[in-house]
Amino acid sequence: MLVNALAGSPTLNALAPLSSFTSSRAPLIAKSVISPNPVSTQTTCSNMSTSEYYDIIIIGAGIAGINAAYRVQTCLPDLTYLILEGRNSCGGTWDLFRYPGVRLDSDIHTFGFAWHPYQGDETMLCGQTLLKYIQETATQFGITDHTRCNHRVTKASWSSVKNTWNLQVLTGQMDRHFHTKFVLFATGYFDHDSPLPSEIPGIANYKGVVVHPQFWPGKIDYSGKRMIVVGSGATAISLVPKVAQTAASVTMVQRSPNYILSIPSSGDASLVVRMLPESVSHKLKRLGWLAVTLVGYYLCRKFPRAAKDYLVRLASQQLPDRIPSIPHFQPNYRVWDQRLLACPDGDFFCSLHSGRVNVETGSIDTCTPDGIQLNNGLHILADVIVTATGLKLKIGGGVVLEVDGNRCDVSEKLVWNGMMLQDVPNAFFALGYLTTASWTMGTDLTAMFACRSINRLRANQFARVTPRCNQPGEPGPSSPIWDLKSSYMLAGQKQMPLAGSRGLWKPRRNYVLDYFQSQYGSFGNSLEWSKAV
Repeated sequence: MLVNALAGSPTLNALAPLSSFTSSRAPLIAKSVISPNPVSTQTTCSNMSTSEYYDIIIIGAGIAGINAAYRVQTCLPDLTYLILEGRNSCGGTWDLFRYPGVRLDSDIHTFGFAWHPYQGDETMLCGQTLLKYIQETATQFGITDHTRCNHRVTKASWSSVKNTWNLQVLTGQMDRHFHTKFVLFATGYFDHDSPLPSEIPGIANYKGVVVHPQFWPGKIDYSGKRMIVVGSGATAISLVPKVAQTAASVTMVQRSPNYILSIPSSGDASLVVRMLPESVSHKLKRLGWLAVTLVGYYLCRKFPRAAKDYLVRLASQQLPDRIPSIPHFQPNYRVWDQRLLACPDGDFFCSLHSGRVNVETGSIDTCTPDGIQLNNGLHILADVIVTATGLKLKIGGGVVLEVDGNRCDVSEKLVWNGMMLQDVPNAFFALGYLTTASWTMGTDLTAMFACRSINRLRANQFARVTPRCNQPGEPGPSSPIWDLKSSYMLAGQKQMPLAGSRGLWKPRRNYVLDYFQSQYGSFGNSLEWSKAV
């Protein structure tokens, strides 16, 4: 792997002593090789709160956090690190989501770990298979030994005097404090604790069962029941085919339609690719899926009318005669203004042919005690209503940020290079792609860049690095970090940081260019490198 080659290069191995990170008021930590039990400094206070020190702390043990841990222990083997996870097990999103049909909505070849490819023929994994892959990888590479579950970080406070982060952490037994030089937030982009409120008129009138997919109850029995799924995004498209197998009827109610593309559920690699060594064939598959996604995105944006006609025609060809393409499958927005939905082997369209699934397009007028009434007068009966209306956006996992005693509102900050926040030192945010590549390809760039930055700090005996908006002409007019116009994206923009339009403040859009920038490109002039006072 390229990152391994970088780790062995003279530039990246010109490591300053670890004490160069430590001010006169901070504890000195001896160098240590990564071991099953990471070395740390720990103190216990009289109020039963404990304090520990690690060189690097990763918040979140989902796929981004596990990936970041591997990059850290590979590129920075003499530094101590720890993952803090609020839930009781690793897996992140894929440990949280348990609704029927939950699955990956992009290909596993680009979504999975580049350094430990998924061994299987599937293209879009189901949630349980993906969770198993993540957890087994963490165990195999010793990452679970560096992970503390049931440790929820509530506050992160930076001190420029100590050049250290102080993390306040809630556990089931006592409050803890963790100190570190560097924090990497691998917390995703949505709220794991509360869903986006569903704006369904009159929902209080409904006497049946209301379920949100994010918190699917394990014991709900919908067999032989009438179900309404409100929404037509990725969750609805994956849920409907599964529940339709046992429900009496399923009606997907959408305010407006989305683009849906059928893709093969398993890869059909050529004979030449199958004969290559596994590591080589994986790289080719990964490159191929990246190229298809990236080129497809730019073609759709360059030729929006042709892209729309093509996708609408494909969808129409898979519909049963009783369901017309207009208005149910002809969106009124450009392709990739919202995420392009994918379904393996057209399973969503197959469910429409079962006779138990229907689609209704229109606004909800009100809920009645036994169902939903649309504004066109249609009344739909339901025993269960599923509100698949999107996610509540949140950056940083809800952790309160403070810099030298001042509260940091992320919605008032700009994102530098898609991975650091303006005026926030020694903190990296694992944000990924939502359009031109898989989410994890972006989070991996953050992890590798963080390692590169830490090596530069150590080589030059710097104490901290901070993005600053102090260069002429930068950052330029601001814009959302993701150029999507889904309802939940628009609803959450006020809580999100923004991107600039010039220099490295621009949002990341092209993985190939972003990769070379993060690994070999200039750090730019907007990063402030400071030594300890």
